[in-house]
Formats: sequence, C-alpha cells, structure tokens
Amino acid sequence: MNVPESNFKAWLAKAENDLLNIENNLSASRIPWDTVCFHAQQAAEKLLKAYLVYHGHPLIRTHDLVALLAACTEINADLAALQQDCQRLSYYGVSSRYPADLYEPNEKDGRDTIEAVHRVRVAIMPRLK
Repeated sequence: MNVPESNFKAWLAKAENDLLNIENNLSASRIPWDTVCFHAQQAAEKLLKAYLVYHGHPLIRTHDLVALLAACTEINADLAALQQDCQRLSYYGVSSRYPADLYEPNEKDGRDTIEAVHRVRVAIMPRLK
C-alpha cells in the first residue's frame, strides 16, 4: 500500500465520527439542527477526501463538496449523480456555523442533509477496499 492509500481509513474514521455526532444529536431532547447539518457536510467532505486519497490524489483543502466531487468524477464519472447532494451539503460547511442574518436550518433541512450524506456514503464506501 502506498502512502496516500495508507490514511484513507483515517478519513473514513473521521467521517464515521461525524455520523455518530448526528446520531447522538438526534437522540437529544432538543436537536440542534444547525449542528446536524454541519456534521452531515463534514461527513460527506471526509468521505470524498477519503476517496481521493485512496486513489492517490493530493489532498484538496476545501470545504466545497462540489469541487471535491469534480475531482472524484475524474476517477469515476458515475459519482456525478451526487452533484445535487453535494450542492445541498456544501452550504452547511461554513455558513450555518455562524450567527448573523443567515438562514437557520430547521428539522426538514436536517433530515434532508442526513439523507444526502447517506447517499454520498452509499456511493463511496463500495468503491473503497
């Protein structure tokens, strides 16, 4: 196994921790939907980065899932089917983390992001050994 492939499992472990954070928050008496959305974006980001690292691509330091997906589709064009999910999730990487005049995610947003990150996970995981 070469060096880039050697740490893709670390990226996957971090993604699983983000998914665990979502599960834990869904069990809370008060669900912080902004946090759920943020961790959904983070999990998707780490899954895409794991895919790229696994395939020997240099790490792309961005929270933009559309940019990460574009690099992934250079390896496997079928992943382009995740475009809409990556667009939806990208917003929550930065914008939803800060108070201001920004949109505050609600339960529907949270549930939509959970579904989106699970589609990303289902598409990526079988493509990693």
